[in-house]
Amino acid sequence: MIELLRAPALGDVPHGFAGRQGGVSTGVCAGLNVGLGSEDDRLAILRNRDLARDALLPGATLVTVRQVHSPDVVTVTAPIAEDERPEADAMVTRTPGLILGILTADCVPVLFADKEAGVIGAAHAGWKGAISGVTDRTIAAMETLGATRAGIACAIGPCIGRASYEVTLDFAERFERDDADNARFFSAGRPGHCQFDIAAYVASRLQAAGIGRISLLDEDTYSQADRFFSYRRSCHAQEGDYGRQISMIALPG
Repeated sequence: MIELLRAPALGDVPHGFAGRQGGVSTGVCAGLNVGLGSEDDRLAILRNRDLARDALLPGATLVTVRQVHSPDVVTVTAPIAEDERPEADAMVTRTPGLILGILTADCVPVLFADKEAGVIGAAHAGWKGAISGVTDRTIAAMETLGATRAGIACAIGPCIGRASYEVTLDFAERFERDDADNARFFSAGRPGHCQFDIAAYVASRLQAAGIGRISLLDEDTYSQADRFFSYRRSCHAQEGDYGRQISMIALPG
């Protein structure tokens, strides 16, 4: 069975954060691996993408992009062929029947919805995209389609948790140079290192942008190998490859 986690802030807008449960992949990518960039069997990946789509909204069209850790956002008005996916890390739409899908394996998936305006968005916020403003740009792109900041609700899905996300002091200083208040997202670790709460950082960016309704699922991808894929965990285990899970949101057709 595919597990689709849902967020209170998004209400009855069709959405779900899938993990690795369900699916047809085997080996290190066993389960619902939807990552076309993995070395998994391509037919298995495509089947998993169909299974994920149908678990959320049967008959809809799944749209994804080539994620490159950027702040770039695309507005989607029609289906996009897999070999024509643009490089971007967020999408927005007001077109019914399209599922916006974001792939992650530790990075932060963020889903957005202004139900009243009929506008949705989805963003992949790794640390590079997060600090360069991918969520801010997603909100701005939604506004061009008629959404309002007061009307937008957001959900932050499964991602690497603070206890699992060790970074160097130099890494933390990069965030503190951007804003001294960012020091609160880092806690003490072993010498020369600290622990980063990236989900809380992304939430703070959303709050600073004027978003008042935010759900954090607080699910650590690294520490739950049976439920989620994790790039960092796969690296530590020297597995050579890793799966990706998908977070989805749609407007019913």
